[in-house]
Amino acid sequence: MLEETLYYYKQYFADGAETELRAQRNEARRATFLCGQLVANSSSDYTGVSARVRKKGVSGFSSTGEYTDASVRRVLEEATSNAELLERHAKPIKGRLSDLAKGLRPMTESVGSVPQKQYLDACRALDQYVIDHCPGITSRTIVATSDTVEKVIATSDGYDAHVIIPRSYVYIIMAAESNDGVPIEVFNVAGGYGSFDLNFNFLDEAKKVADKVYDDLMKKKEAVYTEAGVKTCILSGALAGMLAHEAVGHTVEADLVLGGSVAAHLMDQQVASERVTMVDFAHTALGEPAPLPVYVDDEGVLAEDAILIENGILRSYMHNRETADHFGTKSLGNARAWMYSDEPLIRMRNTAILPGKDTFSDMIASVDDGYYFVETNNGQADSTGEFMFGVTVGYEIKQGKLGRALYDTTISGLAFEMLKGVDMLSDEIEWVSSGFCGKKQPMPVGIGGPHVRCELTVGGR
Repeated sequence: MLEETLYYYKQYFADGAETELRAQRNEARRATFLCGQLVANSSSDYTGVSARVRKKGVSGFSSTGEYTDASVRRVLEEATSNAELLERHAKPIKGRLSDLAKGLRPMTESVGSVPQKQYLDACRALDQYVIDHCPGITSRTIVATSDTVEKVIATSDGYDAHVIIPRSYVYIIMAAESNDGVPIEVFNVAGGYGSFDLNFNFLDEAKKVADKVYDDLMKKKEAVYTEAGVKTCILSGALAGMLAHEAVGHTVEADLVLGGSVAAHLMDQQVASERVTMVDFAHTALGEPAPLPVYVDDEGVLAEDAILIENGILRSYMHNRETADHFGTKSLGNARAWMYSDEPLIRMRNTAILPGKDTFSDMIASVDDGYYFVETNNGQADSTGEFMFGVTVGYEIKQGKLGRALYDTTISGLAFEMLKGVDMLSDEIEWVSSGFCGKKQPMPVGIGGPHVRCELTVGGR
């Protein structure tokens, strides 16, 4: 764990400047077994410190891969010097950023080091489980992985904090051949917030995921191709969360808004059905801990929920301190950096469409001819809100009943136009937290949502 000696160096902050000093450790582990053979076994551990100093609207930044007395003093001096250099050439001169609440967020939990052997043992045990319970497959892959981001943050204007986000997962991938001779594959993931030893001390959850992967794969052996065109579709909560993050969330990040995203001129306008409310949760979602809780961001801002869309109306963007001042609002804690050497960017945290009042069974029964899309392996969207996602698990819906499994396909559309057509939302929420957002830097994020009924463009054979 990082020492909290960083707070001592606040006495060296430059007068009149806005300073953020951050010590950070990124630790990751990974083991991969392919058909029972160990093919990858890695660990990484990066620790360092950075400083960002803002004067009259310009910022100096410095970082180093050490966390020592000398390195902390050096990055503070270099960041201050860089800011002063830019300050001499900055026109027009900008004032200080808006005041923040001040305080201290102490460390509330500790995460111990887990031996690499525990990852290997988990992979071997799950691989044997697949051998014993999943006949008729052509390939199997088990991946055990974890990553932990720990930060000590000292600021001149906001909260000081010692925060940590540990997460760990097991990926289970199985392949086979369909009855038509087409190679097919299905994967799923177990795990979430917490260290590997806590999440996988027992492998019950991972074994249930393996059973589901196998069941989906066997159904996929009899798969059919989707029919191309605009179709009535029901998206799983995982896909709804992907849509919320990729196709909507990025367009309402204030730095991308200033860059000309589609949301730049849509504030307080209808962008979705009145059924749709979308929130970027900080640390608590619907009375439960969010998948990857954020309590204080890297600018020392105490994190709060950001209500992005409320009953179909676009209500807010996500901000850092500077863009919040530009738009005349407040930052809610969205400025985060991936490594000690990165500057904080506006990033999502736990972004979700809120549940509705419909039951999943009623939603299926409402579709005469359409598709139920369950799992995705990728997704991409641009600043116009146009998106395309790959779908790896899905089913026909015929006359209100689930039908045959589907081969891999794609879905696409314009996010805000699609959301305007949402007419049913299920009464539960599904969260996913195993992925990374890739906006210049990787970033662990949570995504979620209910089942969503909408119209989408579906790819064909």
